[in-house]
Formats: sequence, C-alpha cells, structure tokens
Amino acid sequence: MSEAAYDPWSPDFVANPYPVFAALRAERPVFFHEPTGQWVISRYADVDALLRDRRLGRSYLHVAGHEEFGREPEPEFLKPFWDLIRAGMLDVEPPVHTRLRRLVSKAFTARMVEGLRPMIRGLAEELAGALAAKGGGDLLAEVAEPLPVNVIAEMLGVPEEDRPLLRPWSAAICGMYELNPSPEAQRAAVRAAVEFSGYLRGLAGERRAAPRDDLISALAQVVDEEGDRLTEDELIGTCVLLLNAGHEATVNATGNGWWALFREPGALARLRDDPALVPSAVEELMRFDTPAPMFERWVLEDIEVGGVTIPRGQEVALQFASANRDPEVFADPDRLDLARDPNPHITFGLGVHYCLGAPLARIELAESYRALLRLAPGMRLVAEPRWKPGFVLRGLRELQVEI
Repeated sequence: MSEAAYDPWSPDFVANPYPVFAALRAERPVFFHEPTGQWVISRYADVDALLRDRRLGRSYLHVAGHEEFGREPEPEFLKPFWDLIRAGMLDVEPPVHTRLRRLVSKAFTARMVEGLRPMIRGLAEELAGALAAKGGGDLLAEVAEPLPVNVIAEMLGVPEEDRPLLRPWSAAICGMYELNPSPEAQRAAVRAAVEFSGYLRGLAGERRAAPRDDLISALAQVVDEEGDRLTEDELIGTCVLLLNAGHEATVNATGNGWWALFREPGALARLRDDPALVPSAVEELMRFDTPAPMFERWVLEDIEVGGVTIPRGQEVALQFASANRDPEVFADPDRLDLARDPNPHITFGLGVHYCLGAPLARIELAESYRALLRLAPGMRLVAEPRWKPGFVLRGLRELQVEI
C-alpha cells in the first residue's frame, strides 16, 4: 500500500507526503518505483550514508557514457541547457567539482555572506513593512520571492532595472529538475538558459574590464594557489547556480514555514512572544516541511542499502523530507518544536555537495521571519493555500494573508 501511495505527481501526495513516508520507512524503506525508474530511499540513516558515499554521484558522465548506463543520449536541442548547468558545480563530480568549489569559495566567503546581513535586514523590513501598510496580500509574491532574488542580484551586481528578468529565468531552468519534465518545460528551460547565459556573458565582460565591489567581479578575478581561475563558462554557470539554488528553495522554505506556523497557532504565538527563538525556529521549519524534499543520485558502483542490492547504472531518489521526519533520529518528529535541540536535519544535504549557500539562506530566512513578526504581528491566513504541481522543489502557489 505504501509503495502504491508514493506518487510524486499526485496533488494529494505533494500536499502532504508525510503519512506515506511514515509507512515507507516502516514497511519498504528501499524499493524500486517503476514510473520514475528510481530506487526510493526513505530512512534517515540510509539517506545520510548515501549522501556521503562516493560510489554515488550527481552525474555519471565522468565515468560512463549514456549508453553504458542504459540511458538515451540527451536530445541535441537540450545542449544549451546542459552546457550551462554542467559549467557550474551542481551536476559535476570530483575532481571537477572540487576545483570549482575551491575557486568559488574564495569569493563566496562566510565573511562576505555575513557582511550582507544589514542589507538583507533592510530589504526584509522594507518588504514586510509594505505588506503591512496595505493590510496584507500574497506573502509569497510580496515578501518571499523578491527577498532572495534581490539579495542574489545585489550580491552578483545585477543592475536594478534588469532584476525582473531573473525570477522567470530561474523558474524555467528549475523546471528541468522536476521528474520527467514535459516537452514544453524542456523548451522553456532551454530558452531561459540561452537568454540568461547571454545576459551574464555581457555582464561578466563588463566586470572583467571594469571590476566593481560585487561577486561577479570577484569570481572573474579569483585565482587559486596554482594560478588556476574560472573560465568564462564556469563563471556564468556558477552565477546561474547561485541564483537558482539560492532562490527557489528559499522561497519555498518561507512559504512552507509560514503555512506550518499558521496551522500551529500555539507555536506561532510562542515565536511572536520570544523572537530569540527565530534561529532555532528556522532550522525546525526547514526540517518540518522540507522545501527541496528529494535529491537524486546515480549509482556508480554496486551498493547495498537496507539489505537490497542496487546495481551500477541505477538512480536513487533520496527522500530528504522523509529522513527529516524519521523517529529514529527526531523525537516526536511530526510535532513542530521551534526550540528543538539537537536538530540534525539534512535539508542542505551532506558530503561534497553540501549546499554552499546554506549560511546565506539561514540569514535570509531569519531576517524575513524577524521582519514579519515585528512589522506584521497580527498577520493571519485568509485562505488555505494551493500547492504547485512539482515535488522536487515543493512549494505553495500563493499564501494570502491579512494584517
């Protein structure tokens, strides 16, 4: 029953996958899902171990061709999309990943990220204040979406007049990460990849000629101890990754988190009474309703998981959202506990692909919650929200509130 109920295209499952995950952890923690062609892994211990296991990878192309892994070659029309994505670090493996992460980390430092906090706080207060002044609206469209887009744009050095271009490009590109994207979604992703990379190529050229105090300039100039530097394609792929990874999941985390709080008025009242809880609340809200609930990996060598052998060439679907509700790790996991400690959630991943932007996401979420709690203290839900159809990036369509 639990296997049949696992349906990442079902609106009911997307709205509340947690009962199905509980059944899977208990009954079939490792099983092959025919419709997606993936091995579904739902227990925390297994997900944790596989994220660190170098016998799995985000890609297999560094060790085998498509045919060897029993896959159809990618259609030629998708080449602009994959060229852009594989120029960044998300879909490549060591040693290429190691080199890219080392170079990007020299520019995208913890000190630089922390230095953005005053700007992030000011923007969060501006957006929250505008929502409060008009008596409410769509929390997603008016606060959750513009905050991370403008933060990334400011950080990269994208001129203000060009920033409305970023959200549509990001959404179209991220559509390719859903399960079995439609032909229309694929074509939209290609168009966005061509337009976005063309735009960034022009901007990167300007910054190479006349550097400014922004991340594109820093990435264009970064050099490691061996004298290595990012190519132009790698710089552009990195900027696209920073926008997509640092934006879509943060928007969903904000919406999912507030929806959870509105359903738990006692927890929301506690947070309003004690804003010092915000840092631990951010961690708990990301655990409780994980914004990126599933990550995929390719099996590069035969592995055994929970007594089940998964051969080379197969794909596993690591269920982060299920792992984050595993009672073997989290006491009373279906309870929202804003002071939960310890809270070893894996929302940002683990291993070599641990999210580079995790510190930035934490700052954005904390400042967003603080601003709304202070400037819109009586905020309440107008209507139960609807979920977007995607599961890989799981979030709400809107969150209508009044103040």
